[in-house]
Amino acid sequence: MDFNLTEEHLMIQQAARDFAQNELLPGVIERDENQTFPTEQIKKMGELGFMGMMVDPKYGGSGLDAISYVIAMEEISKVDASASVVMSVNNSLVCWGLQEYGTEEQKQKYLPGLASGEIHGAFCLSEPEAGSDATSQKTTAVDMGDHYLVNGTKNWITNGNTASVYLVIAQTHPELKHKGINALIMTKDMPGFSVGPKEQKMGIRGSDTHSLMFSDVKVPKENRIGEDGFGFKFAMKTLAGGRIGIASQALGIASGAYELALKYSKERKAFGTEICNHQAIAFKLADMAVNIEAARHLCMKAAWDKDNNKNYDVSGAMAKLFASQVAMDTSVEAVQIHGGNGYVKEYHVERFMRDAKITQIYEGTSEIQKIVISRAVIAG
Repeated sequence: MDFNLTEEHLMIQQAARDFAQNELLPGVIERDENQTFPTEQIKKMGELGFMGMMVDPKYGGSGLDAISYVIAMEEISKVDASASVVMSVNNSLVCWGLQEYGTEEQKQKYLPGLASGEIHGAFCLSEPEAGSDATSQKTTAVDMGDHYLVNGTKNWITNGNTASVYLVIAQTHPELKHKGINALIMTKDMPGFSVGPKEQKMGIRGSDTHSLMFSDVKVPKENRIGEDGFGFKFAMKTLAGGRIGIASQALGIASGAYELALKYSKERKAFGTEICNHQAIAFKLADMAVNIEAARHLCMKAAWDKDNNKNYDVSGAMAKLFASQVAMDTSVEAVQIHGGNGYVKEYHVERFMRDAKITQIYEGTSEIQKIVISRAVIAG
């Protein structure tokens, strides 16, 4: 085992760190407060290659490995989780899904714009009655010969209003249950496609989260991804990789909160000395450091599995389950170390605490990750 990052990985880490500090940090509190989507910052992320990191260069991507993606996601998430979730969805769910399972025509049409950040995408699986139970799709895609007629509603869609390309999971053959589901490429300009109001969220408030409504939307047959009935498998395969992205986001939130808490503990004095010298605080910092390092190794292991064409369903689930808990625990303790200052916005850590919670929910709740892991360990 080699735990050293390559020179290329170190360069990516530095580039992502510089971008986060110079471009994302200014205004991050105001964007959170006003629920402002980071339009210019996302565009610059695309120009730097962060929006299509694992996309083949022939489609305009960076052609990098999953480890590079984990590294960049951590650095971006240390500063602005609202920006990093846009990056995660575009990379893990939209670009990867299209590149892995799309036709050559679909790749040529959509990937260059997505990889460059000129446009970005959305992944549309969740519904009012189909969150963790993704098999219960009520959105329908009726086969009309040369096109599908789509009706239904999708909820909690990241990039819901700002995306240009939407990968929509819908039921075509209800009698076949999950084997009758399809994945369709849709665009917002299709008649009958409408976007609901922006969700008022606790965290990642700068990200763009909406419900989507489809009323007799005509989607050409050539917009289907894979064979008829491949949609559920497509969603599960894509989400398995997405969990690596969200695990990395959680890792970044934890790292960002820890770094601020460590810095503050060396500046704030109580009882005649810096608070880091008090064992109560020092032990909190030690626990944070250990858990973050463990989470980082789990994220890297899952990425390594993916890069080496190994099954990463379980390693990705483990990474997301653990890293999301570390994000919650670390951000809560970071607020505690800051005391009263931790409760006000200008110190950032209260935002990290609010942002951390969603990492235990989206792209598979912690309970779903435990189902994936437990089934694997029981099966041997």
